[in-house]
Amino acid sequence: MVEEKQLDINNEEEIKKSPTDKVDGHRERMLRTGIACFMGMLTGILSYVIIGNPSVSPGESLSILGWLFLLAGIVFQKHIFMVFKIDYTKLGGKDWFYQAFMTFAFWFISWTILLSLQ
Repeated sequence: MVEEKQLDINNEEEIKKSPTDKVDGHRERMLRTGIACFMGMLTGILSYVIIGNPSVSPGESLSILGWLFLLAGIVFQKHIFMVFKIDYTKLGGKDWFYQAFMTFAFWFISWTILLSLQ
């Protein structure tokens, strides 16, 4: 009974959003996605420049640095959100998973493309 009332209240709040609130929310989500994509490409390029091709020298295992760059790119997004005045405290686990996945996807794609150009 209590859960049904809470769900109804949440649904009413979603319905009562004005068009400008919806547009602002959409812009914020697009900005967050853009930041994740940019950080993925940046970490992919950084991985290529610093590590190069990890299979060239099998004795040195520098490929772990690529993963560390990826992790740093995911964590650093929180600080970029602060610069753009995005309230990162309201992001849940699903949102952070999305941010991390988008960063990973662009990191992987950009590093792979750069490695295939050699």
